[in-house]
Amino acid sequence: MNKYELVYIIDAHAAQSAKDDISKQVGDALAKSNLKMINTQVWLERHKMSFPINKIWEGTYYLLSVEGPSESVNKLRGLLRINEQVLRFMTVRQQPLQQQPAQLQPTA
Repeated sequence: MNKYELVYIIDAHAAQSAKDDISKQVGDALAKSNLKMINTQVWLERHKMSFPINKIWEGTYYLLSVEGPSESVNKLRGLLRINEQVLRFMTVRQQPLQQQPAQLQPTA
């Protein structure tokens, strides 16, 4: 099982009930994709974007940690693409931490 981080952006000016509905839709898409949600949080509540997306200048950023096979992530991407309320999204695979090689100490 691979671990992934998913970030998606929705309109910051939407009503809180609309934001909750979109979060529920994303959760349903995760369930349809056979991905397990580990953690979810609002990363940035209201953030001005560098350029408008669909004439929207401010977005709310959500960060999710999920776990599952890569085929499921591809299915999730397809489901998020067709959701018009999700302005942008990005999934990144988390790499396991690798131990650093021991540093050599200089001798005097």
